[in-house]
Amino acid sequence: MELILLPLILGLASFFIPSRWSRTSALLFSLVSLVVVIIKLSSFEPDVKEYFLNNSATNALGITFNMAVDGLGMLMLTLSNLVIFLVALANYNRDESSKPVFNGLLFLMQFGLNGVFAAEDGVLFYMFWELTLIPVFLMLYWFGAKENQKNLLTFFLYTLFGSLFMLLAILAWSAYTPSFDYSKLMYAAVPSKYVCWIFSGFLLAFAVKIPLFPFHSWQPPTYSTAPMAGTMLLSAIMLKMALFGMIKWMIPLSYSALKFWQLPVIILGVVGIVYGAVIALRENNLRKVFAFASISHLGLITAGIMIFSMDSLMGSVVQMVNHSLIAIGLFLCADIAMQRFGTSDLQAMGGLAKLAPRFGFWFGVTVLVALSVPLTAGFIGEFLLIKAVYDYHAVLGIIASLTLVLGAVYMIRSYQMSSMGTPKIASANDLAWNEIAVLAIIAVLAVFLGIYPNALLELVKPSVQYLLETVKDAPNLIN
Repeated sequence: MELILLPLILGLASFFIPSRWSRTSALLFSLVSLVVVIIKLSSFEPDVKEYFLNNSATNALGITFNMAVDGLGMLMLTLSNLVIFLVALANYNRDESSKPVFNGLLFLMQFGLNGVFAAEDGVLFYMFWELTLIPVFLMLYWFGAKENQKNLLTFFLYTLFGSLFMLLAILAWSAYTPSFDYSKLMYAAVPSKYVCWIFSGFLLAFAVKIPLFPFHSWQPPTYSTAPMAGTMLLSAIMLKMALFGMIKWMIPLSYSALKFWQLPVIILGVVGIVYGAVIALRENNLRKVFAFASISHLGLITAGIMIFSMDSLMGSVVQMVNHSLIAIGLFLCADIAMQRFGTSDLQAMGGLAKLAPRFGFWFGVTVLVALSVPLTAGFIGEFLLIKAVYDYHAVLGIIASLTLVLGAVYMIRSYQMSSMGTPKIASANDLAWNEIAVLAIIAVLAVFLGIYPNALLELVKPSVQYLLETVKDAPNLIN
């Protein structure tokens, strides 16, 4: 239970820490959370679901307040704590890090994220889901660009609108089960005419959060005007709630509706792959290039989840982790370039690698990781996903494989325009120690998981196997 409560305690404490100590305390607090989850991970048994809170009693509303993690949940908790640490480390030399309010909101968001990944009750899942929106909204509102207000309102309304449909889907179960406990929902005998509507409620909420084409319009402008840490949180971990929700909640609990929605959503995912990549090729705002690149990569992950096979799910999980690492690295490099040039416009950039050679090197390494070259985690993940999509539908698989070619073009273009050629400014500061540390950690983890993917796959395989076996037996509909 300490994995859930610790961020809440640290978040509340952060509001009262003096500004001069705030950045150091945020880094230490995030490191403490990471160490705690690594200790828990080292003794975790993937074959057993570990309960943090197992309340057999059900209140009048049917809420059980059960919290537990299996291998998949443990991976997401570890990823959440790692992302928060990397964000705090990357943000260490920026103005926001000295603001107690900013750091307090950071840990409150972590509290909500950890709750989402550990919730074993439908209503509890929804409560933590919505709780994550409040800190990030305030973070973007108070610390984002002044022109961010319209974008922020769009983001808030999109997310809130989608979440309401998920709430309706969860409440629809109340007529067919005595409680919202996960196992009870799994075996609820819901009439077939309602299962598809329940699936649709979850799908809309998750499609907005991912975002899945065509629900993506809030994402590029929000990413380009949010503070760096806010963009990292949105791209690296907040959208992973939706991908996790698809795997654990949407499909297993409404499995009979998968056949109806499978092909349409996979097609949207593949369209998103090509659409995001083509727009990234034409975009000159560096942060928007990476925002559209994110849409492209997430389309492939979404398609893999909807196929719902062992290979596709394992590939999706690997790419979820890989995407989180890449997002932090790319948006950090984009922010560094923007600070040096005073703009995000690629046309106004150039030659930064000559003025800041450490930046040129580590940005290049990050681009290679993003390209999913062999011996990186992305290579494993994309191979499994493209193979799964191709096995499902050959034409869609061939189209999905374009992500490899188009991704190489827009990533190399971004690196070349920002870092190569004649410098367009007289001088520039090179990377600070914390920025080097973040990019080095990302590179090491990406290579480690590329060389030894079983460190991740063996953790989540029992959970995936359980889901695949359970959905075939769960009587979640009646004729």
